[in-house]
Amino acid sequence: MKFKTVFVCQKCGYEAPKWSGQCPECGEWNTLAEEVKQQESKKPQRTRSFTDFSSEIIKLSDSRSVPETRIPTGIGEFDRLLGGGLVKGQITLLAGAPGIGKSTLMLQVAAALSKTLKVLYISGEESISQISGRAQRLGVGSENIYLHCETDIQKIVESVEQVAPDVLVLDSIQTVYHPEFTSSAGTVGQVRECASELVRLCKPKGIITFVLGHVTKDGELAGPKVLEHMVDSVLYFDTEKDNVLRLLRPHKNRFGSTGEIGLFKMTGSGLEGVENASEYFAQTSKERALKGRAYSLALEGSRPLLTEVQALVSPTHYPYPRRVTTGVDLNRCLMLFAALEKHIGLPLDNKDIFVSLAGGVKLKDPALDLAVCAAVISSCKEIPIAHDSLFMAEVGILGQAAKVPLLDRRLEEARRLGFKKAYTAALSRTEKRNLKDLTVLELADLNDLALKLR
Repeated sequence: MKFKTVFVCQKCGYEAPKWSGQCPECGEWNTLAEEVKQQESKKPQRTRSFTDFSSEIIKLSDSRSVPETRIPTGIGEFDRLLGGGLVKGQITLLAGAPGIGKSTLMLQVAAALSKTLKVLYISGEESISQISGRAQRLGVGSENIYLHCETDIQKIVESVEQVAPDVLVLDSIQTVYHPEFTSSAGTVGQVRECASELVRLCKPKGIITFVLGHVTKDGELAGPKVLEHMVDSVLYFDTEKDNVLRLLRPHKNRFGSTGEIGLFKMTGSGLEGVENASEYFAQTSKERALKGRAYSLALEGSRPLLTEVQALVSPTHYPYPRRVTTGVDLNRCLMLFAALEKHIGLPLDNKDIFVSLAGGVKLKDPALDLAVCAAVISSCKEIPIAHDSLFMAEVGILGQAAKVPLLDRRLEEARRLGFKKAYTAALSRTEKRNLKDLTVLELADLNDLALKLR
């Protein structure tokens, strides 16, 4: 058996015969790492694919529609992300920053599923005593959960065949290695081949599989991009670990929508789901008028999310004023600042502007545009905004206000939360309706907003 040395890009998987500073395929710097690769034999050999399972060829019209049976986990926020529950044979990849709660959430999910299913929890990062200590803190104690600490993928396959579980949890894919490859665990070749073995093992047997993954310093999933194509669902923790609120967002979901989000709160007994997100955020200083604070209702999937937009506009002592945003897109905010200067003459050229979303969430809903503009106007002109006012509209570069999708659902949620005024774009005749205890104020552009805030 002959081996040769190649240099593989840890970002895209490109192979080169010698090292170079920049990958010629993806353009990333310092990503080529040395790996040992087995040379191909002269005899033709069939290589296995990670989809090495097949069925007979039939016509679509002759195929029988088999409904997807959902298996709920009992954790409401987690089931919401997955489209109502899990499907047999589903492989889910969970990624996030170190210490954000991936292992904690997986142990809670394993405990919930172990009531009716057999669970095998394999860890390559922790010992049995560490997992047991976490289970005691979380109050998890089930006879249907089996623990195994192993990093050899062949031994993992043997343990799966021995236990025959209904659910498999692997923590994490970057610590597992294939003994036939001489490269270290976590490299592109190792991650790709180990994930392929799991897919070939679990898919035909209908084993529900959870795979935990590491992220790089840029917040992206470590390993080859093909890893995300192999699995059925990819879930990311989208907040920092220092924040009490944990936001779980699906980046891929073959069995549901990718527009949903899951909100969890870190407590001493583990992660608790935040079922009513709007009321959770409504508790933040919602009792009096404040300068630079405006409320809006963003829509994440099917749930309206009350968002508090905070803005601080102050004179600068430097030649170039600062523009800092947290939770919202900086380029989008720069366009809104330019529209405010151009269309209503707001003097911002000599002022620092800081915009933030309370609660540590990151949102891209265009309905926040009007709230950002209102908060900046309020802070710049020292105009307090009433705590019972809400702003929902998209603002264009010409200063015009545009409607946002599913406005009826947002207005109904605003009424339920006790808001009295809602500033939106102009409505059509069919959309106009009277909401009890909620007054809808229609705006055409930023000039109307500036006049209404006086």
